[in-house]
Amino acid sequence: MALYEHVFLARQDLSQQQVDALVEQYKGVIAANGGSVGRVENWGLKSLTYRVNKNRKAYYTLMDLTCPPAALNEMERQMGLSEDVLRFLTIKVEAHEEGPSAMMQKREERSERGGFGDRDRGDRGPRSFGDRDRGDRPPRSFGDAGGERGPRRPREGLEGGAE
Repeated sequence: MALYEHVFLARQDLSQQQVDALVEQYKGVIAANGGSVGRVENWGLKSLTYRVNKNRKAYYTLMDLTCPPAALNEMERQMGLSEDVLRFLTIKVEAHEEGPSAMMQKREERSERGGFGDRDRGDRGPRSFGDRDRGDRPPRSFGDAGGERGPRRPREGLEGGAE
């Protein structure tokens, strides 16, 4: 049997219990067609890059599947008919990942790292508002409209001499 990683996006107005019910429904489809579902990760409600069917957010869910292609095709067919599933993507893999996925690792690392204020600036020292000094350049003057460019001259070739 082939190994797959399957991610689907469910509508934002569903509850977490409804998303879990969708997962159970699709697990049943895979099991009925001779496959099995390994790990299931709920990545939670995340913002979408662009609106999909008038939704700005979606519940992301990852499933590791071990099933024949017919079982996968049936599950994808049912997902395509469901109004609750916005998008799905299935990738064939050589072996399932052990441990949490990259999305879950990122969340765990973020909590261990702390906030932005905890970062070490190395040999640069603390940052202050006045560190934008340009050194040898004189300050800009915006009050002089003529500036270094000189006076404006009218365009040639326009009818009536209009600019």
